[in-house]
Amino acid sequence: MSAAQQRRAAAEGRWRLSALSVAVTVLCLLGVGVALYPATASWFSATEEAERIAQYGDAVTAIGPASRLEALKEAEAYNSALTGGGAVKANERLPVGTASALPQGFDYDRLLAANAYGLMGRIVIPSIGVDLPILHGTSDPTLAEGVGHLEGTSLPVGGLGTHAVLAGHRGLASATLFTNLDRVRDGDTFTLYVFGETLTYRVSSIAVVDPDQTTTLDPVPGKDLVTLVTCTPLGINSQRILVTGERVTPTPKVAVTEGREPAAGPGFPWWAAGFAGAVVAGGGYIGWSGRSRAPRG
Repeated sequence: MSAAQQRRAAAEGRWRLSALSVAVTVLCLLGVGVALYPATASWFSATEEAERIAQYGDAVTAIGPASRLEALKEAEAYNSALTGGGAVKANERLPVGTASALPQGFDYDRLLAANAYGLMGRIVIPSIGVDLPILHGTSDPTLAEGVGHLEGTSLPVGGLGTHAVLAGHRGLASATLFTNLDRVRDGDTFTLYVFGETLTYRVSSIAVVDPDQTTTLDPVPGKDLVTLVTCTPLGINSQRILVTGERVTPTPKVAVTEGREPAAGPGFPWWAAGFAGAVVAGGGYIGWSGRSRAPRG
């Protein structure tokens, strides 16, 4: 073999970057990224929710027993002054308060506000793995961060003749929130942790409200109620799910114990491991495709 032939053979045997292989790999990684986006966004959202719950616990502890008791008494006074409740009205996406006028002398946003974020409490639904912060109001920014308390309904501090309404989004790509509320069944329990108090409710009724129906969520004399509201079916959101629970007394010891535990958080980020594996596979494919095959003979 001549020197020229040897140089040509050596050149043919060297690794070459293939533009086609790079393009294919990038497109595949983009596809994997899109497929993993819901899990990724939900993981970060759950992490933030756990952090907010931790902040809430720290803030409530820092307030001290006397201030907590004062805040609870003020919330009870607000509830006593309410003249209405809530309603899921026809063709409305979210529930609304029905009071003709809100109680005078109260600043709603400051009631049960543990910190600057307006965190009111924490809700845990064991049967569907929900552990979320409760915030004031039902605006879209609020419902993107947790569960919202419907202004105009009872504050979630318990008491006979009260009916608190808590709303949450369902089916968001960026967070789980109330996505699995349709899996809750009669007899399941959920627990609210509000300013050091533990309030457990047992589900007594589940209703699906059609778009043209109006359902009232008013207080019932002699009952301590909380209703959880979200939209259904997923992706259409034309109906509303109403999950109503009645207070369990005495409060189960397990609920009190769980309230002392921090939010579990989302756990290991398997989406990151999946994407890292895709990157390694893509790099291996580029390396393999860039090898030139030496001519035979």
